[in-house]
Formats: sequence, structure tokens, C-alpha cells
Amino acid sequence: MTPYLSARREELIRTYRDGLLNDVIPFWLRHGLDPVGGGIWTALGRRGEVVDSDKSVWFQGRAAWTFANLHNVVEPRREWLDAALSCGRFLRDRCAGPAGKLNFTVTAAGDALRMRRYVYSECFAAIGYAALARATGDSSWARLSTDAYDSFLRHNQEPGLIPPKVSPGTRPMRALAPLMMTLVTAQDMREDLGDVTVRGRTLTDWAAWSVGEIARDFVKPDLRAVMEAVGPRGEVIDHFEGRLLNPGHAIEAAWFILREAERAGRDDWRRLGLDMLRWMWERGWDSEHGGLLYFTDVHGKPVQEYWHHMKFWWPHNEAIIATLMAHVITGDPAFAEMHRQAHDWAHRHFPDPEHGEWFGYLDRQGRPTTELKGSMWKGPFHLPRQQLLCWRLLESVR
Repeated sequence: MTPYLSARREELIRTYRDGLLNDVIPFWLRHGLDPVGGGIWTALGRRGEVVDSDKSVWFQGRAAWTFANLHNVVEPRREWLDAALSCGRFLRDRCAGPAGKLNFTVTAAGDALRMRRYVYSECFAAIGYAALARATGDSSWARLSTDAYDSFLRHNQEPGLIPPKVSPGTRPMRALAPLMMTLVTAQDMREDLGDVTVRGRTLTDWAAWSVGEIARDFVKPDLRAVMEAVGPRGEVIDHFEGRLLNPGHAIEAAWFILREAERAGRDDWRRLGLDMLRWMWERGWDSEHGGLLYFTDVHGKPVQEYWHHMKFWWPHNEAIIATLMAHVITGDPAFAEMHRQAHDWAHRHFPDPEHGEWFGYLDRQGRPTTELKGSMWKGPFHLPRQQLLCWRLLESVR
């Protein structure tokens, strides 16, 4: 065991385990579940009050995964399974659009509100359904899972199914996000369903394909950067969107790749994930105030997005996972120091000691900009995933 882990392992385990089981999950069980319409609300105020009853479709799948995954890997608690089933059934029965593609938002009763151009609700549905298949032993959830992943892959593999963000004839672009989602969705489904085949490839094959695409086109060793969007052959596009870096997003991709590297025993993937983490930490850590900046520019130019300097909860969750994973894998004290900085800064600024859970959005100095504990994007996923993964990873270290 490394000096850092010898000194902090028990404290960190308590922080992650107790934060998960005694704070975050009880907060969402008390306040988030809709006892009438089913599923989960996420627009919650500081005390857990519902401030908007519209429902995020992303979070029906994400919350189903969180609660079912707790049931599967921590202990089989009925309240966790019931919460997962409520979210999964609402998603299955109420959230599909007329062509089968899932909506982005619906009313409390499940009436369609908004359909977005991209296809990520399907990924979260796939992992939620897969975790429910494992929790219940009901194969119908497994079929729903593979169908949802098939829909996501089909939309991203077949040209023309997702409307382009910009005119492809003028400026064709590829994004990192669909590859990241292909990878992590395959990983999470594989945990619960085994290495099943979807669209002619096993989940392991899809994961390997994603890592290869990311390495070839988005990772730029000469720039020590991971791009969010590139040209069709991996070119850096010298415009606002083409130069944009999201350090927390790329750090999240880094730990997805590290997880696959450890499973596959691939040293080249391990080096790739570690390099991505190092470079994007350099790009994103705020040396003046601490915490991860939301956006930076690959050439150091001004960033167009006005919230670029803010500190969001989820990049810190991803940095805590990635730095701890990297330190456990390598024993390198540099990653231990990165983990110490990410963990300590996040736990000084995001948790609400009075009403529980974390604030989601801070200014550059670390002050909350809103009292919301949930929104269409923030709910029981990034934080409980981080707490569970880090708790289990530390328990495995001897």
C-alpha cells in the first residue's frame, strides 16, 4: 500500500461510503421519487422540495442504474429495487417518442415535452435496464437494454439519422461524446448482462473500437490535450468549438479507458488513459482558486462560453475517480497529490452540511451560484457513482 493510501484509506472509505449510504441516496429516496406518477423528479431545491415537476428522461435511466446497481453490488435492499423499478417502468412505459427514440424531457405524467437531436437517453436507458435485469432476473429488461444500445449505435453509425449540429458541407465535425458513451455503456451493460452481442459486435468489441477511435482522432500528444470535437480525420479546427477543451469530460474518458485497460491487460491503453489524465489536469486545474475549470481553449485563447470559469459538481466527481484509479494502478505519488487536491477541494465546497447532498454549480472561487440540488442534468448519478466506485476501489486495496 502506498504512503498516501496508508495515511488516508480508512478516512476516504468512510467519506465515500457514508456519504453515499447516509446522505446522497437517502436524500433522493426521500425527495426525488414520484409516488403517484412513478419515476424520479430531479428539479429539487436545497431542502429537497420539488421546484419543477417535469422529468428528465436521462435520469429515469440513470437513477434506475444507480438504485439497481446498489441493490446488485452493495446489498439487496427492497427500497433500492423498488426505486429502480419505478424509474425503469416509467422510462419503458412513458418516455418513448412516436418513432421509438426517447424524449429528453416529459411532464410528471410522462407526456412528451422535448426531443433533442442527440441520442443519449438511450445509453442511460440501456444501463438502467441492464442493472434491472440483473437485479430481478427478468430477461425482458435485458432485451430492453440491448434494444436501447442498438438504437444509440444505429443513430450514431448510420449517416443522416442525427441532424448535424453545423452544416457538414461547410465544416464537418466529429465529437468525443458519442465515443465515450459507446465505451462506458458497453462497460456497464457487460457488468450486468455479460459480453452480449449488439449490432454484430460484442460489448467488449464496441469498447475496444471506441478506445481506438478516441486514441486516433481526439488525443493530441503534440498539444498535450484531448479534443472535444475534431474534423473527419482528427484535424484540430481553429474555431471556437474546434479549440474547446472540457477538462472534466476528457478526465472522465480517461478513467473509462483505464478501466478497460485493466480488464484487457493492455499497457498501451493504460498509458493512453494516464496521459489523458495528466494533460487534461494540467489544462483544467485552477492554480489560483483550486477546482477544475469547466472550459479552456487548446491554444490559450479566450473561450466563448461565459460559464467557462465555473466549477461544476460532475467534473470533480470524475477527477476524484480518475486520480484515485491512476494512483492505485501505478502507485505514482503525483496521482496521489492530484487526488488529494480534487477530493479535498470538492469536499470543502460542494457538500451542503445543513440539508445534505451537494450543490451543483459554483463560481470560480467556490461559492454556490444556485441552491438547486437537482436539475435536468444533476440527479443521483455522477456523485453516487463516484462514491460507490471509490469506496469499492479502496476496499480492494490491501
